[in-house]
Amino acid sequence: MATVTRTMDLTNPPALTEEQKSRLKKLAEMPDDEIDYSDIPPLDDSFWKNAVRNPFYKPTKTRTSFRVDSDVLAWLKKQGKGYQTRMNEILRNAMLSDLARVK
Repeated sequence: MATVTRTMDLTNPPALTEEQKSRLKKLAEMPDDEIDYSDIPPLDDSFWKNAVRNPFYKPTKTRTSFRVDSDVLAWLKKQGKGYQTRMNEILRNAMLSDLARVK
């Protein structure tokens, strides 16, 4: 059996058919208590206690240039190789902390 590969331009997806539009409209109008969730287990606190971040997640990197105080850069470099990775980790932790605070 041959493998079939398809590609799609996510910036220009194909138009929905009338049938697809109709099905989406019916679903949008359906009250939540009529939706069948029987095949989806509830995500209670015990689930989230054991949850782990997706081990396959790898954010894209963007090349940038910005000014940083000399003493800050010296402090990062003094800790050894990988100062840019440490800088990114510090910024990511600040971002996640801010996002958690905003919720």
